[in-house]
Amino acid sequence: MIGLARSGRAAALALASRGVAVVAVDRSPAADVGRLAEAGVEVLLGTEEESLVQGIEVVIKSPGVPGTSPLAAAARARGLPIWSEVELGYRLLRGNPLIGVTGTNGKTTTTELLAAIFRSAGTPVEVAGNVGRALTDVAEQIESGVTVVCELSSFQLEDVHTFACDVAVLLNLEPDHLDRHGTFEAYRDAKLRIFERARAKVVPRGLGLEGIEFAADDELPAEPLIPGAHNRENAAAATAAARAAGIDDAAIADALRTFEGVPHRLELVRELRGVRFVNDSKATNAAAARRGAASYGDAPLRLILGGSSKSEDFTSFARDLPDTVRSIYLIGESADDLAAALDVAGRAYVRAGDLGTAVARAAAEAEPGDVVLLSPASASYDQFENFEQRGEAFRRLVEELA
Repeated sequence: MIGLARSGRAAALALASRGVAVVAVDRSPAADVGRLAEAGVEVLLGTEEESLVQGIEVVIKSPGVPGTSPLAAAARARGLPIWSEVELGYRLLRGNPLIGVTGTNGKTTTTELLAAIFRSAGTPVEVAGNVGRALTDVAEQIESGVTVVCELSSFQLEDVHTFACDVAVLLNLEPDHLDRHGTFEAYRDAKLRIFERARAKVVPRGLGLEGIEFAADDELPAEPLIPGAHNRENAAAATAAARAAGIDDAAIADALRTFEGVPHRLELVRELRGVRFVNDSKATNAAAARRGAASYGDAPLRLILGGSSKSEDFTSFARDLPDTVRSIYLIGESADDLAAALDVAGRAYVRAGDLGTAVARAAAEAEPGDVVLLSPASASYDQFENFEQRGEAFRRLVEELA
């Protein structure tokens, strides 16, 4: 097992519970090993010695571990099979119906909306993968007949072999994670692996892919509660997938009318003196931030951008920012790249440096009717462990405003 974050630990424990001898490795000497030692897992921290693959039959790779890492490369050179954690989880399932959801943006919202639709229909459902619990963890406890809705990243799809969805959903495809995949083509190819062995395929209209097409202007059983054209597109994808899975329109309509969205995605944190503060920390690329900025109509925006770099070109993003953006506050290591793009676009900005300064500055300058929007267009790893921690920090800072 390479990598001991959430899914890596779940995979190691699932194998150990079945009597499999497991060696778990993480290059960080401070990795959280939890209950692994108690379960009989041999844990090695702070090392990526290539010799560790000797005597190993199969390598399970956490999604956060690049395929070019020393151990993964050594395993590949020796012809060892490399599985992603979701490949293992799929093999451990009890024949459960599986709905897979991938795409550059909207995965979590669509996954949770699909789960809400199944619950409205009275169908037992579990959420897994990139949101909720690791698929191997779910596979350990799930009963047969329970549907699994699994959010799938490109990292998770890189190393699947038998993984097969009853319904596979692709929401969209835009450049992302180029620091990991190298090219858009490699990123796209990883995403499209969701369709391998799928019974039904749900695809965006206009991409030229075979399957059940959807688009934002589809007629739906009900209008979704969550705002934004991009969320109507997510609702259309969820509707198509639910119908493919045999759910009736009455249950779909009930969920569309009542589903409030997910944390860190256009989440209204607070309204203070007529100013709305919105947490969109999950917008970790320009495409997601563009959708966030377009979600508030004519409301003036105070936009907080920046974080860790994903080697993304912000030129078109900066050029296309709506005129409703009154002020921009840059934070994190991607501030230079964003500033350069904003300079070309002729847009003014403030270098705030960190999130606390940005929130204080935006709150001081905002007027009644404005929206202070954290929609960073960047990952979070420069100043936070993940986008959730960044969103929680934003929420805390906003709640502390006098």
